[in-house]
Amino acid sequence: MCTKMLCILAILLFGVGCMAAEVSVRMIGGQAELGTIEIHGVGAGDFDPAIWQSGKLNIVADVRSPLIAPRQKGLARNIYAPSVVDLGDSWRVFYGAWDGVDTMNDRIYSLTTADFVDFGPRRTEIEHGVFIHVCNVSAQRLPDGSYRLMCTAYPVGNDLNKPATFASPDGNVWNGSPAPYEAKLSDVISIDGYDKFAAADINGMNVILYEDGVFRLYFNNFKDFGRVYRATSKDGKNFTFDGTSVDFSACVNDVKKFSAQGKPIYLMGLHMNGDKLWYSLSPDGMKFDAPHELAKSLGQFDRYIVAVGWVTRGNRVLGFLYGAGEIPELCRNRIFGRWLQKKVVFVASDGTRYEPSGAMGPDRQIIKIPQGKELDGTFEVYGEDGVTLLGKSAGKAVPSAGYVVEAK
Repeated sequence: MCTKMLCILAILLFGVGCMAAEVSVRMIGGQAELGTIEIHGVGAGDFDPAIWQSGKLNIVADVRSPLIAPRQKGLARNIYAPSVVDLGDSWRVFYGAWDGVDTMNDRIYSLTTADFVDFGPRRTEIEHGVFIHVCNVSAQRLPDGSYRLMCTAYPVGNDLNKPATFASPDGNVWNGSPAPYEAKLSDVISIDGYDKFAAADINGMNVILYEDGVFRLYFNNFKDFGRVYRATSKDGKNFTFDGTSVDFSACVNDVKKFSAQGKPIYLMGLHMNGDKLWYSLSPDGMKFDAPHELAKSLGQFDRYIVAVGWVTRGNRVLGFLYGAGEIPELCRNRIFGRWLQKKVVFVASDGTRYEPSGAMGPDRQIIKIPQGKELDGTFEVYGEDGVTLLGKSAGKAVPSAGYVVEAK
């Protein structure tokens, strides 16, 4: 019986597809690092709820550690709180704290990147103004091209942290003034119906999401901890309390909306200033499932994880950026990257398996091989769960060469 007919029968009888001939690997030359090959075309595809629900995610750490370091010009060097905006053909990365400045006052910055391989110039967007700190940015770009930022401002009232919002028609002018905008007390939001808001300490857990013509705010309160709340606003500043979204003792840092099989699905990212990150899913954006572990620290250099932000492109989750540092005082942070990717393994003719050793941005994967020797064998390509075989390609692993994964 022909292979095509076997595939059809497998789909009909068992609900599975024949995945072993969907992709191939082709050499494209170039100059990868010595002792490696560089595989392009491995970025994650459309959002697949099944792999997130199962927890089977092929997440690969970026070989650059950190991915984004503070500038060296000033004496204060501590950056974190990445929030990534998809611009369609590039990304704008907002982040906060001390990016090589002369004073230890938190500010908001941004930079752009076409691929998370190279990065453009940096710019201060929001100065701390009347506050000591403005940090923990959550950024949204609306369908009309305008921007909204939700940040933590300190101090407000009796030594408290509160969310403050900044709007821009073009990403250059904030709350009516060109960047860098000097934050004001009038930028602080309100939440009607949450009776603990006046005394709330909302520090680093103020996530904004725009959908269906309204703004959602996901937040925690250190004086009422153990759950993530949601509030809704038409103007992005005056919110009405909706209730509890998930009972979990961690800080919400990002929420993104996707679609799968014609239905919405929401993805939340959380941290707790420790060595782990979590994620949670929701079908309606209000009630989220019990969180799953997303990732752990890779060493002392990122032992204390203080922030996380999803990297997306359309309906795809490409990975995440996270702020982390090596000391518990949480004041020497850097920004790191990890990527959700297809998994490519080179199996040499002698049976040796060469697995990925890291990534460079969301669409490139690095495999270490012996330098100075071409290897005969087979490339195996697996899905974003790291176990579903998508295809095999016979070929050579040539040191320092580039390759690309292509659909057949």
